Amino acid sequence: QVQLVESGGGLVQPGGSLRLSCAASGSIFRINNMGWFRQAPGKQRESVAFITGSGVTNYADSVKGRFIISRDDANTVTLQMNSLKPEDTAVYYCYAINWNPDRGDDRSWGQGIQVTVSS
Repeated sequence: QVQLVESGGGLVQPGGSLRLSCAASGSIFRINNMGWFRQAPGKQRESVAFITGSGVTNYADSVKGRFIISRDDANTVTLQMNSLKPEDTAVYYCYAINWNPDRGDDRSWGQGIQVTVSS
């Protein structure tokens, strides 16, 4: 079992920045992709960004040019969010895909962290 702990959310004014971090621990064999989803009230959960074990990144069109995802180390991912908009308000969920030789790829989720963009 892999545990994910998120930090860094909060309230910010439009145009501001926030930095989310997510650290994985537990029964880690090899974490491949790590990334972030978000869910706004009344909306479906959507992918925000992910980064592979080799550093390839992918972003939702709505955040391209504003958000930057990075791996601080093999088990930690950071999402730098700049030029935030009210529509970025959501609960953000970190995930990690842990590969092990017995179960293959296994996705784990963090508990979610609130990001609110409002004046």
